Amino acid sequence: MIVGVPREVKKDEYRVAMVPAGVRQLTLAGHEVLLQAGAGMGSGVTDSEYESEGARIVGTAEEAWSAQVVVKVKEPVAEEYRYFREGLVLYTFLHLAAAPELARVLMDSGITAIGYETVQEPDGLLPILAPMSEVAGRMAVQAGAKYLEKEHGGRGIPSQAAQDGGDLRRTGGDTCFQSTQHTGRGERGRSFDRGRAGDRGEGAMACYAGHAQYNEN
Repeated sequence: MIVGVPREVKKDEYRVAMVPAGVRQLTLAGHEVLLQAGAGMGSGVTDSEYESEGARIVGTAEEAWSAQVVVKVKEPVAEEYRYFREGLVLYTFLHLAAAPELARVLMDSGITAIGYETVQEPDGLLPILAPMSEVAGRMAVQAGAKYLEKEHGGRGIPSQAAQDGGDLRRTGGDTCFQSTQHTGRGERGRSFDRGRAGDRGEGAMACYAGHAQYNEN
């Protein structure tokens, strides 16, 4: 099977749908991964890191979308509709209730599209949506603290809630990324390093973010 990972093109989206550990798991199982050049840069992951785990770097979105299965983070935007075709399998967050035009295009194209938010275990749990919601909850404290800053119209003092939220660099690191206000980039949390070292690969699906772009709830 050939799996494609295109670069996200939706505005202010910095995540990537697969981490190097996920590439390793797929290649060890005999599959091929086509990753569009720069797909991981918004999350601080270089092409060489993917290549070292077996990915083949391709220069264009068209090449990544030519795969049998395509994995993304956010729903496709209009410029990506031309890649839809019968027989293609797409995994991504879709949220089609808010995107009727996208729903119509998907149905007309014959593509098989699976929304992460609809993947459900027998006991009713949502294994892909749940961790994204957890990250969004953790980031809510940091986002709130941002708008308490003077430059955003706040009083310029930290709220008790922000103080009670603790050190987000410490508590958030185990979940995904530490978002750094002063550098403007997401830092790798310890979960990524453990996943890579332990060949676990749980982070293969949408476990990166460059800023506080955690809005899957």
